[in-house]
Amino acid sequence: MKVTQAEIVISAVSKKQYPNEGLPEIALAGRSNVGKSSFINKLINRKNLARTSSKPGKTQTLNFYKINEAFYFVDVPGYGYAKVSKKEREKWGGMMEEYFETRENLKVALLITDIRHEPTKDDIQMYEFLKYHELPVIVVATKLDKVPKSKRAKHLKRTKQTLQIAEEDILLPFSAETAEGKDEAWTLLKKYL
Repeated sequence: MKVTQAEIVISAVSKKQYPNEGLPEIALAGRSNVGKSSFINKLINRKNLARTSSKPGKTQTLNFYKINEAFYFVDVPGYGYAKVSKKEREKWGGMMEEYFETRENLKVALLITDIRHEPTKDDIQMYEFLKYHELPVIVVATKLDKVPKSKRAKHLKRTKQTLQIAEEDILLPFSAETAEGKDEAWTLLKKYL
């Protein structure tokens, strides 16, 4: 897909702030620092529309990025970062629940994981949460360039087994560095748009 226009429209904390043009939405969930912003930036060929940070736990709102006036990427707060207070985590949890439970425009959820590491309890919980809400899920295993080609299949198998990925869901290896998986990502996403 050729992206000619991309902008952040709003950083929302509640339903009344969500955009209301009825455009389809693709949500990105994942641990803090797993590469959600890098994934968005690579897909839309921008260096830093979605802000990347070396400090985990930076995304504290639902960030709505409008792409080509056609759809939104919605970056939800990263989870699993210890330095965030329990109260803050609960606030994010409520914000994410409200979004995932009530948003009719949401077409697919992308669960971003790091291929180098076994998915965490939080990743498993997030996947189960998305499935509970009967959402189609694409698990994006980022940082593919950091794993030798000979070990990739083993790492992908581990991700698939740990998350117990449902038959109808997809596991997509991806690298924001080399753009491996970028074309496949657009091919998959177009089906939902």
